[in-house]
Amino acid sequence: MADKVVLLDFWPSRFGMRVRIALAEKGIKYEYKEEDLGNKSSLLLQMNPVHKKIPVLIHNGNSICESLIAVQYIDEVWNDRSPLLPSDPCERAQARFWADFVDNKHTCPCKALWTTKGEEQEAAKKDFMDAIKLLEEQLGDKTYFGGDKIGLVDLALVPFYTWFKAYETFGNFKTESECPKFIAWVKRCMQKESVSKSLPDQHKVYEFILEVRKKMGIE
Repeated sequence: MADKVVLLDFWPSRFGMRVRIALAEKGIKYEYKEEDLGNKSSLLLQMNPVHKKIPVLIHNGNSICESLIAVQYIDEVWNDRSPLLPSDPCERAQARFWADFVDNKHTCPCKALWTTKGEEQEAAKKDFMDAIKLLEEQLGDKTYFGGDKIGLVDLALVPFYTWFKAYETFGNFKTESECPKFIAWVKRCMQKESVSKSLPDQHKVYEFILEVRKKMGIE
């Protein structure tokens, strides 16, 4: 019997994008179900009763929640093609460390870049660029964080690029001027069909964030 794979997601979600790229890298066919986060479906509430958040990967009726866990699950289940984690245990642990770093250090200041002003925004901008510079240093001269092939850290990080137009517009800065190697890495990732077809256009995301700002009463 063929695998039944369903993804509960919301199109501008950077976390959902990770799962979309992983599925595309593995060539896995799946059913995409767009969620209205203001009116969550009974399926979402059933499949993720603890956090009630997207993305949720449903594989043969079983739910896998949290994007990094879902990506690693995909890699383990469909392990006969396009590995996303190194075979070496130490390298695998390092990849998990940096993927976790993206979530715990890089994502923290992101919202403040487009929801705040003044000193708070400047502090968020510094935190954001410090994280990017550290990641750029970790990338070094490698093609991808995973080496010659795209891997877990690349999948964890590259979706954030779809929000960069908003970050840079509202924060009044340019990432490329300070971190050209980082943007060069982004462009390499975007040349991969699994990435380019899984990520929405930056302008579309920017328009979405404009609408969110209006609803929040931010001028």
